[in-house]
Amino acid sequence: MAAFHRLSRNRQDQLIVLGYFCGGTVLYCTGIYPVLDQGSAPIWLRIAVLAVMCGLQLLRRRAPVVGLALALIPLTGDVVLGTSAPILIALGDHLYCAVLYSSQRVGRVVTTIAVLGTLVGTVVALTLVPNWRLAIFVVVACAPFVVIPVWWAANIRQHRIMAESERAVSAQLARIADLDRKADVAAERARMARDLHDVVAGHLSAIAIQSEAALSIKDPDSARKVLTLVRENSVSALTEMRSIITLLRADGSGVDESTSPPRLNELSKLVESARAAGMRVDVHNTLSHSATPLPAAVDLAAYRIAQEALTNAIKHAPGARASVAIQHSEGTLTLEVSNELAGQTRRGSGVGLLSMRERAIAIGGSFSAGPVPRGWLVRAVLPVD
Repeated sequence: MAAFHRLSRNRQDQLIVLGYFCGGTVLYCTGIYPVLDQGSAPIWLRIAVLAVMCGLQLLRRRAPVVGLALALIPLTGDVVLGTSAPILIALGDHLYCAVLYSSQRVGRVVTTIAVLGTLVGTVVALTLVPNWRLAIFVVVACAPFVVIPVWWAANIRQHRIMAESERAVSAQLARIADLDRKADVAAERARMARDLHDVVAGHLSAIAIQSEAALSIKDPDSARKVLTLVRENSVSALTEMRSIITLLRADGSGVDESTSPPRLNELSKLVESARAAGMRVDVHNTLSHSATPLPAAVDLAAYRIAQEALTNAIKHAPGARASVAIQHSEGTLTLEVSNELAGQTRRGSGVGLLSMRERAIAIGGSFSAGPVPRGWLVRAVLPVD
């Protein structure tokens, strides 16, 4: 059977036709072909009619309806000679192919004609044949050659339609899954880009400005203090980058506590680094007086927003005065970072503002940033509950 399915369709049809012809010839030669009576026709003539009927089966896939219509000619000749089983079997194959291989509309028409023809033939046989027992025998003998092939072909066709529908649904689901995967990858890349920007940009900006300040300081003690902060920023940047990479590589279990992200209680390091870069920073923090601990997501988001806001102040308004205000009340944490504008400021790319806004919105908070009288204000309101 596997070897048969590996053949081409034309070769398969040729083998099927040969099988019908050889089987019908055997029935004729053994004398077990009659449906009602044997008749007086010679065997060679019946075999010739069978050859014509089987030859038309070569159209079973390419033009099944045409083959069925032409098959009515040898069928009529067989009825005149005396109805025989090989011809009816070949007719069943023609009906089977007309229903299965033609269009769906034509298949329904052939099925309807076959069913109506069987019913009409039954009524005619019961009406015209005097012996009702003989009429019933004719119907029972001939009807299966028409009904069974049509029913079988219609059933196979329905299963094929269902299989094609399932394949189409599977293809759509695979497409949706691929789009979801691409969206997840894009979201993960955006998160990685935001985290790396927050970690690298803040520390490296502070390192650059502090290094520039150290070059202009003549007091060895002050220069040493600034260089110490430069080193601390370098170490912090490497540590946080290592933490992010470790978290990205982790499978969700067994993550080392040393990779925990920074919290607001480390705000003093940010302020000290900004002051070493030449900023004058005032801090108003009521969080230390609150007995309720902050959720980890809120704590991290507030720290990153404060870090990015101070970094922007150092880059765009070096040497100016800045203020950091943190208030925790009524289930919200309000963070405000403001700075004066010292002379001509430099225009940034806007990536930092976008990162801060995304962090605030991601945990259900709000964010605003813009100019105020004589300065710039960054304000984030984060839900604590």
